[in-house]
This record gives sequence, structure tokens and C-alpha cells, in this order.
Amino acid sequence: MGSINSTLSDRQAVWAFVLGCVAVTIGVVAHLPMFAMARSMGYHLAGMPMDGMMIGGMVLIVLGTLVAAYGLLPRNLAAQRAAAADIVVAAPEDAELSPAHWGLMAVLVVALVIDVMKPASLGFTVPGMISEYGVPKRTVSLVPFFALAGTVTGSVLWGWIADVYGRKASILLSAVMFVGTSICGAMPSLAWNIAMCFMMGAAAGGMLPVTYALLAEMMPNRHRGWSLVLVGGLGAVGGYFAASGISAILQPIFGWRILWLANLPTGLTLVLLGALIPESAKFLLARGRVQEAEAVMRRFGAKASRASVRITGPRSAALTGVKLYGKLAALSICALSWGLINFGLLLWLPADLVAKGYSVGVSSRLLAESALIAFPTVFLAAFLYSRWSTKWSLAVMIALTLAGLLLVLQLELAGSGSPVLPVALLIVGTNGIIAIVLPYAAESFPMRVRGRATGWVAACTKAGGLIAQGLTIAGIALSMGASSLMVMVPTALSLMLVAWFGRETRGRDLRDLDTDNGQIGHGS
Repeated sequence: MGSINSTLSDRQAVWAFVLGCVAVTIGVVAHLPMFAMARSMGYHLAGMPMDGMMIGGMVLIVLGTLVAAYGLLPRNLAAQRAAAADIVVAAPEDAELSPAHWGLMAVLVVALVIDVMKPASLGFTVPGMISEYGVPKRTVSLVPFFALAGTVTGSVLWGWIADVYGRKASILLSAVMFVGTSICGAMPSLAWNIAMCFMMGAAAGGMLPVTYALLAEMMPNRHRGWSLVLVGGLGAVGGYFAASGISAILQPIFGWRILWLANLPTGLTLVLLGALIPESAKFLLARGRVQEAEAVMRRFGAKASRASVRITGPRSAALTGVKLYGKLAALSICALSWGLINFGLLLWLPADLVAKGYSVGVSSRLLAESALIAFPTVFLAAFLYSRWSTKWSLAVMIALTLAGLLLVLQLELAGSGSPVLPVALLIVGTNGIIAIVLPYAAESFPMRVRGRATGWVAACTKAGGLIAQGLTIAGIALSMGASSLMVMVPTALSLMLVAWFGRETRGRDLRDLDTDNGQIGHGS
């Protein structure tokens, strides 16, 4: 707990954070008796009135979250933001990886697995919601639609929160919200499920950007690319495997609601993991906590400097005009395709398998096997990205995704067969894409547009999911075969555009993107 105490030592009130966590946990536990009483009805709660204990629990969760957020709020924000403006923390280019680096990567992988589990669970709850609430698929689509809208909101909001609260504290606050939103599993109406899923998405949406920002600050430059790919890929595949595994084991016994109630133990686990996550050295320096910042930088071999970057040479003609916008279009369409598959095709796949006659347990087990097959390929993606080619490793992942779409189409046309290989290829390809596309985008654009371009590509991943769910809500019901055929078009287009406009970034100084002849003045 020493690390957490250090994180909270410069906040408004340690007691407020602890009290907020306890209040949120009690508020969630207050919903469990209603869930337990529904055992004889197959844990169906639809139409049941909420008792006083549940309403009191909801009040505790809201108040507890606000109190915890207040407790984590740093003092003297204006001075902190002014001091942080010109501080740059980075590891030397040739620094070696230490046990601290490997430990940070392991902790962040676990954190991302817990984070990815939340949206990944959506697909496994859909069949149960359709059955229990007695509504069509288009109505249930409102749940993932608002969950994805929450992730978009969270992506924007959490960037600001991380700058104000610090990387570590923002992860702790996200974990508290995870715990609170687990009451989605005890909501008796679909409307309450939609509201809670929006909040869950808002909590989950910012975790990946915060994780990438923390890694980028702590990892040596020559290890940054593959470490981002590895951590992001393992988190994505692990999250899907955890969601499908929990569904396969627990849903046949406790019903679909158990997937949301699982947020209680996993969220509390994430709070405890906070003790193993270092605070951002840049944040500590901006707070004037120099000794703590120096201790963190010694552990990770990082150094701090004052930002003083001045471009004196002409901008590169290679990254202006058609070539710049062509690259942006390539990565945007790639991200959009990923969203269509991950939050469309894969999200509805469990319901489609159940409709074909598979039980919930069997379909979840098949998808868990597919995710297990995908695990080793994450290491391959990281290796290819760092040792072979950043551009062509992304192209390979897009090609694997295309192959998975073709096999899903073939499976649909044949009307029989095992979905393990098609889904495994889809999980391999899509998780490779999401692990690579954001680091590649950050390494592919000049500084003057880098933040906007990377943010736009990240937004396109969510936009694909919103489009997929919007079509279903509008009543446009497509079979899995028709859906895979439709998604093949933008996926194939993105492959061609990446091959044409993509630029190799491995081993290149990112400052070369801003100048033709390297005439950049930069001081310390």
C-alpha cells in the first residue's frame, strides 16, 4: 500500500478516496440479495421492482464515486498545469530493458485485460437479454450502441482526467467506476442496463490511451514500438478470452447477468494493482515532488528535459498533400473496418451461434478456444513490428482479417462446420490491427498533426462499432455471411491503401517527418 499512499499524499484527502471505494463496494453488494432471490427463476429479474436497498445502493455508488474523485484530485491545479507544459520525460534511445520495465508491462497487460473484458462481454450477454426482456435484436442493440458511445466519451474525458489527476490516479478512478457499474447485472429493466453500460463504456474508454501514454514515457525509444504492440495485443486477446471463458463457465449456471457482476471483483483487483503502477515522473515533477520523480526515473532509466523544439528546415514534401491524406485515409478506413468487425460481426457472433442451435456454454467455449489460439500471434505481431516492418506487419494483420472474413462467409454458405478457425483468424487479425494501428499512426505523422491524426484514427475504431449497431437499431438485419461480405470491401480497400501510402517507420527518427534535411534545433 506504500505506493498508493505515495500517490495519494498530494491529493485533496486520502480518507475521501478510501471512503469512496468502500461506499461504492457497499452499494454494489446491496444489489446482490435481489440477484440471489431470483435463483429459482433462472436469475431473471425483468419487471421486478427495485427495493429500498437497491435504490440506497445506487445512491451510495454515485456519492462514493464523487467522493473518491474528490479525494484523488491534486491540490494547486493551475500551478501544476503551468509547470507540466514544458517538461519532457523520456528514456534514452539505447537504454536496456530492466526488471522494472517488464514488471510495468505485465501489470498493464492485466489492467488492459480487465478493461477489455467489459466491452467484450457485450456479445455474450445479448442472447440472454433478448430472451429475458422479450425484445428483438434491434432493441437490444441499444445496449452496445450506448456502451460504445460511452467509450467515445471516455476516450475524450479520460485524456483530460489523466493530465489533471496523473496517469496512475486516473487508472484508480477508472477502477472505482468499474466496480460501480457492475450493478448492471442486477438491473430489472433494459433502460437501466443501457444507462449502466454507457457509464461502463465511459470508464473503459480511456484506459488504453492512458496505458499507451504511461508506456511511452517509461519505455526506451528503441523498445517503445514493440512494447506498445505487445501490451495492447495481449490485453485485447486476453480480455476477449477472459470474457468468453467466464461466459462458458458461469453463464450456464448464473445466467448472462453474472458477466456484469464480475466487474465487482475485477474492478477491486484493478484498484489493488494500482500499488504496482508507478506514478508518471512528469506529473511528479510538475507537482514539485522531485525526489519521487528522480526515484521513478532511476528505476526506468528515464531523463527529464525542458521542451524546446524548433523546426528551421522546410517541411517534408513526402508528408503533405495527397500522400499525407492518403495515409490518413488508409489508417482511418483500417480503423473503421476494425470497429465494424469487433463491435459488429464478433459482437453478434455468440447470438448467431445460439440461433444456429449451439448452447450458450458451447458457443462461449468455441469462442474461448478461438481466443486461446490467437494468444501466440500477439508475440509474432510485436516481433514483426519491431524486427521486420511496421508497415507490412500492419498489412499482414489486415490480410489475416480478410482471410477470416472469407472463412466466415464460407461457413455461412455451407450452413455447417466449426467456427473455431474462422473466428481465430478474425481475432488474430483484428487484435493485431488494434495493437499496431495506433502506435503506427503515432509514428507516421509530423508533429504538427500527430496528436490530431492519431486521435482521429482512434475515434474511427469506435465509429465503426457505432455504425454497425446503428444499422441493427435501424432494422437492417444482415446475416453473418452478408455482414462479412460487406465488411470485406473497406477491409480490402484499407489493405491496398496501406500498401500504397504507408511508410516504413522502423528505425527512423520521428523528427525526419517534420523536415527534409533534419534541420531541427532541439535543446535540453
